[in-house]
Amino acid sequence: MDKEIIIRSGSNKIDFALTKDGRLVELYKDEDENKFSVSDIFIAKTRKVLSGLNAAFVDVGYEKDGFLHYHDLGTQYLTQLKFTKQVLSGRRKNFALKDIKLEKDIVKHGSITDVVDAGQPVLVQVVKEPISTKGPRLSAELSLPGRYVVLVPFSDRISISQKIDNNEEKSRLKRLVKSIKPEGFGVIVRTVAQGKLVAELDQDLQNLVEKWEAMCAKLHRAHFPTKVMTELSRTNSLMRDYFNDSYTSIVADDQDLVDEIKAQLKVIAPHKESIVKYNNPRTPIFEKYGIERQIKTSFGRTVSMSKGAYLVIEHTEAMHVIDVNSGNRSNKADTQEDTALETNMIAASEIARQLRLRDMGGIIVVDFIDMRSAEHRKKLYEHMRDEMLEDRAKHKILPPSKFGLIQMTRQRVRQEVNIKTREENPDGDGSGEIQAPILVIQEISEKLDARMKAGNKKIMLNAHPFVAAFITKGLPSVRSKWFVKYKKWIKVMPRDAYTYLEYKFTDLEGNDLD
Repeated sequence: MDKEIIIRSGSNKIDFALTKDGRLVELYKDEDENKFSVSDIFIAKTRKVLSGLNAAFVDVGYEKDGFLHYHDLGTQYLTQLKFTKQVLSGRRKNFALKDIKLEKDIVKHGSITDVVDAGQPVLVQVVKEPISTKGPRLSAELSLPGRYVVLVPFSDRISISQKIDNNEEKSRLKRLVKSIKPEGFGVIVRTVAQGKLVAELDQDLQNLVEKWEAMCAKLHRAHFPTKVMTELSRTNSLMRDYFNDSYTSIVADDQDLVDEIKAQLKVIAPHKESIVKYNNPRTPIFEKYGIERQIKTSFGRTVSMSKGAYLVIEHTEAMHVIDVNSGNRSNKADTQEDTALETNMIAASEIARQLRLRDMGGIIVVDFIDMRSAEHRKKLYEHMRDEMLEDRAKHKILPPSKFGLIQMTRQRVRQEVNIKTREENPDGDGSGEIQAPILVIQEISEKLDARMKAGNKKIMLNAHPFVAAFITKGLPSVRSKWFVKYKKWIKVMPRDAYTYLEYKFTDLEGNDLD
């Protein structure tokens, strides 16, 4: 299985595409103007404290105040508050926490008005980027993520990733971390730490402690609000959070990026340094690797699947709703129930891909095709869970309801990826936007495939001149690809009278084949 990371750079943004066997599975956009990314830390002041919400609104410089709930303060909030005030005033010059006196833990189910006052300085971390009309979601329980571990100030706890299921390895890692953990800090051991030596873990910890001290040095006489620590560049965080030994290729169209990635891999995975490649920007990298085509065909309201089935994805303020349709698929299954199961299984795989690709979050309801068999419903549920295993976002899936619906929640920490797949109507008749050309061509190709399988020998395609030119021009053209596939030449007839989306298959005498 080939797994690739394709990186496209621009003047003010970098796009990352993760593919599996050439199929796009995740897409990320990193824009420089995003000033409120997950893991950014701010020194800010509380603006309002609301007992009814048991939360405070904090000014972090965004047009909407950030939201800080009582449960996100952390048990050692009072210790952190005391430390922050000392650093701000200049009374504390040493930022190590080994000599810090811990205050009493705040009550688990207490009231925010007992510990937070309006105008109070607070160190907060972005845990959810601003979405729609809401400001960023904040936490006062800070964490500094590294390659192998996460450093948690004002804590003494050691936690091991739940994805490490080997008890002996868990015990080994816990012993190693306990021997090197700096006082006053807790440590969360990440999944990628499996099998790593103590020297690698210690170096990672030391780097994080240095980041902590550099952040604290910015606090003295800082203005409110000020960002005192930012997440790494998306390139670095991508290597840290997503890269593993399963990737076979990393390709970028910027030589500086290539050098940066190689330098990082030289430290964390020197045996993988050779998989990093440079792509000459004269050939657009997303075009070369088929990413642009997949983006156009994957982000519309309707998503086509194999055998004619398709999804309809609707987005609302409250939730996402996905409808599964069998379409005009050929029925090779023995019964209607088997057909429903086959279509639902295909849909479950595509839905898992779409959730990662669009980074959809919140409540998601999927209306699968009805199945009467309890065994089939169980099989679908288990398949859906298996397909979601590679999804790094926290999620929970419920078994099918009596109405055949599968409900799930998926963690949402940033804006959903939303790519425009419709374009202005070139007919100029004021009818607004229509599907992008690539979607029309995909639909034509699928119907042509059905005509060829039905035994039609001589086929002529009648289409709008724009669409006809798109099919016949270029090398290789769409029509030449059809010739290679079917060993037959498809005649394409431009029809000025047709609207942009109108097309028809006929034989060479003009008899309708639809």
